[in-house]
Amino acid sequence: MFSDRHSPRDAYPREQSSALTWLLAALIGAFALELVLLSPWFNASGQLQQGLAVSPAGLASGRVWTVVTYWLLHSPTNLFHVGFVLAGLYAFGRELEPLLGVRRFVGVFAGSIVLGGLFWAAVNWRHDGLLLGGTAGVCGLLALYAALYPNREFSFLLLFFFPVTLRPKHLALGLLVIDLFAFGFYEILGNPPPFAYAPSAHLGGMMAGWIYYRFIHESEWRPFGRPVAAAPTPWLNRARPAEPVTPPPPAESSRRANLRADVDRVLDKINSHGFASLSVDERRVLDEAKDLLSRR
Repeated sequence: MFSDRHSPRDAYPREQSSALTWLLAALIGAFALELVLLSPWFNASGQLQQGLAVSPAGLASGRVWTVVTYWLLHSPTNLFHVGFVLAGLYAFGRELEPLLGVRRFVGVFAGSIVLGGLFWAAVNWRHDGLLLGGTAGVCGLLALYAALYPNREFSFLLLFFFPVTLRPKHLALGLLVIDLFAFGFYEILGNPPPFAYAPSAHLGGMMAGWIYYRFIHESEWRPFGRPVAAAPTPWLNRARPAEPVTPPPPAESSRRANLRADVDRVLDKINSHGFASLSVDERRVLDEAKDLLSRR
């Protein structure tokens, strides 16, 4: 009976809510609160944006916390903006959080938000304006996801109606080209954009995702812990010719079978709780598997 069989995942309790769930709930709750405070009964739009949104005047007066809080605010008249942020955060977050773990995932998202806000403020320091919305965080997750899985195809609904299938590297490069053009034409040259658009914030967010991939995920310097289990995928893959494999002796074959079962159990735990949850023995299993594969 299938009901009598247990998966290795059942051996570990699952968390009731993930960091992604909390981020999505914070966005939805903040938007609902924003709609209430902007209603005629309260009419607190100016105070809300002044206290949470990024502006050059606000930073100059000491409101430095706004580079962390501005992502919670979205235009109540532009549902596409908040819908895009929610959809992007969910799409990339559900893939990256099990891979990176909670601390690294939240760190990448928060770093993208902060760097996007700072870069926008630096570019627009002499201009009056406000920055709000979590698009910079989504751009950072997109850049990291495209660096890790450049050729993994995924589908989404363009404008919530038109199905589109793309590869992450094409989506990231396309967004990068658009933002670079808008950055030079609108923000550098000073031409008025046709709608509220902050390409410098998007570029800052993508830069944060790339910095994490290049200098933390790929390198030996890892302030957020040991390397994650899945190795990053290069953008340009060339198939290597298959090498002949010599069948192992019976004793070695039995050892590898037992080791494979242990590795599968450890990887299931990593997917559920992140690499930081592993015990010393479980990390030793991964090291033993790595040594065994290196001798092949």
